[in-house]
Amino acid sequence: MKIVKRNRKFLVGKNKDIILKDIGSIFLNNNENITFKTLKNQKEYDICKKSWGFYATPSLNKRLIKFGYNAALVTSKDFNTYAILIVEKEKKKIFFQISYKPKHVFNMLVKQ
Repeated sequence: MKIVKRNRKFLVGKNKDIILKDIGSIFLNNNENITFKTLKNQKEYDICKKSWGFYATPSLNKRLIKFGYNAALVTSKDFNTYAILIVEKEKKKIFFQISYKPKHVFNMLVKQ
């Protein structure tokens, strides 16, 4: 594994009104796993490098749920793009109120 730190900011979003901070890159070799943890509540999220690509999420129906998340397949009408987003279980209501209206969410991939 190799870590390259960076410190740059750029604007994103339809109105370019969101500041994103790029703080670095992590380079993984095959069969290496990296766990991201939140500072506040220590929730974790894994990504694993394989010879064919990446496991981009923990298993959607087991480990992701165990870690306190749900996956959502969403579309952005503004940018004509699709994305899989990982939503904290207890923040689903906020997710639908602020980030994505239900018509833009194709499916919560694993329902509880």
